[in-house]
Amino acid sequence: MAQSPVTPQSQLRSRTMASIRKRNGLWQVQVRSRHAGSTSKSFHHKTDAERWAIAQEALMQSGQWQEKTPSQYTIGNMLYRYLDIVTPNKRGREQEERRLQRLLRDKQLMSISLDQAQPCIFADFRDRRIKDGVRACQYDLVLMRHAWNTARIEWGLPLPNNPISLIRMPKNNPPRKRRLKDGEFERLKIAAEKSRSWYLWPVVVLAIETAMRRGEILGLRWQHIDLNRKTAFLPMTKNGSSRWVPLNDKAVATLPKASEDTDRPFPVTDVAFRQAWDRLRTRANITDLTFHDLRHEAISEMFDNGMKIHEVMAVSGHRTASQLFRYVQMTSKC
Repeated sequence: MAQSPVTPQSQLRSRTMASIRKRNGLWQVQVRSRHAGSTSKSFHHKTDAERWAIAQEALMQSGQWQEKTPSQYTIGNMLYRYLDIVTPNKRGREQEERRLQRLLRDKQLMSISLDQAQPCIFADFRDRRIKDGVRACQYDLVLMRHAWNTARIEWGLPLPNNPISLIRMPKNNPPRKRRLKDGEFERLKIAAEKSRSWYLWPVVVLAIETAMRRGEILGLRWQHIDLNRKTAFLPMTKNGSSRWVPLNDKAVATLPKASEDTDRPFPVTDVAFRQAWDRLRTRANITDLTFHDLRHEAISEMFDNGMKIHEVMAVSGHRTASQLFRYVQMTSKC
């Protein structure tokens, strides 16, 4: 049987390392390899972009591709490579992918070459980013700091000591002590009943009744839920360990019926749920309540009901009492 001729276009489609898109009148090419690194270039004509992409892929696959020097390597190049090599092996890869994609849209920072990446560059980024929240700013700086260390130690790039380690990190805000106020539970319920997101209210109730985190609830699997024993097993949690979570009658009653179509009670992405939660708060006219505040509510309620410290720690998954008490506000809802 005669084989179809191999054209530059068909070769390019058969590979996944190169991406080509048109932006601002130019064809931008990004070629990435899990082992060789990444490179990019812009062209006026798509055919030139395709030929260059195929040539770079061939060089990478043959081992002849030369790594860029720090003067040629930008912060964006470094983070693209980190996204390709390091992030896929992490337990929280989906959240880190979103964080890296957001960072990569910061053209002001990403275009700076590594040899010009002085501490003041990252201090300026910190001062811009902190307007979106202290924790978000901290996460971004820690992520870029690790990427720099990885590039220097594991990839062998001739980089100086980490400039991000030399700048002041933002200080944490005081721990939140927010609990539900009088009438807020009912307002949330009424607003949820008007939502088309059927999963919204069950997830809210589970958070209040079990103190599980959002990701833990959305990650539940039917195989880990024992309705007879009224327990849910979390094989991997934020602190790296597993735990059993007791399910009271309200928690059991709010679980949806098992379906053969999915192995999850709540087959929804984290992004979709965040959006639904934001709409719920707006509809209920409650602007200063985060979903994580429901975990505060649950833990405080456990103490209000007379549970001992070790009992609450077993349910919440906290390893130390000091971590636990950051969540506790043993007062009435007012």
